[in-house]
Amino acid sequence: MKTLTAYFSASGYTASLAKRVATAAESDLFEIKPVEPYTDADLRWTNPLARCNKEKIGKKSVPIANRVEDFDSYDMILIGFPIWYYAAPNIIETFVKSYDFSGKKVALFATSGGSDITKAPGKLQPLMKGEIVGAKLFRADANSPEIRTWLSSLK
Repeated sequence: MKTLTAYFSASGYTASLAKRVATAAESDLFEIKPVEPYTDADLRWTNPLARCNKEKIGKKSVPIANRVEDFDSYDMILIGFPIWYYAAPNIIETFVKSYDFSGKKVALFATSGGSDITKAPGKLQPLMKGEIVGAKLFRADANSPEIRTWLSSLK
């Protein structure tokens, strides 16, 4: 089964985890990058006028700067992101809407400072034709055995 680990990371925690997930899954790795990179001020969620809040509350699409080459060749897509407002950031919604997930298995993984991942699958599933087969919230420092255990539960 050919696997892709695609991720968006705002501050580096999810990037670090995604690299360990890709290694454990023996998958290709793809960073989902916004056209306009986020600044520290953009991510300051305690400021109601911060970009992250305007995007989430305003349900704004976030343009992506890059594309996955040969997306159709993948059977399993692992999508990683930080939890924002108990869900995936809008850039993940843009990513999911940008590809045809028909016939693909999808698993979500996330990092968070305190929120859980339980609402993310329900919000993303209607945007794709693929099947979400699992979702896991990891600590940013999750170890390889924990990641491998989760991956083996997806098959």
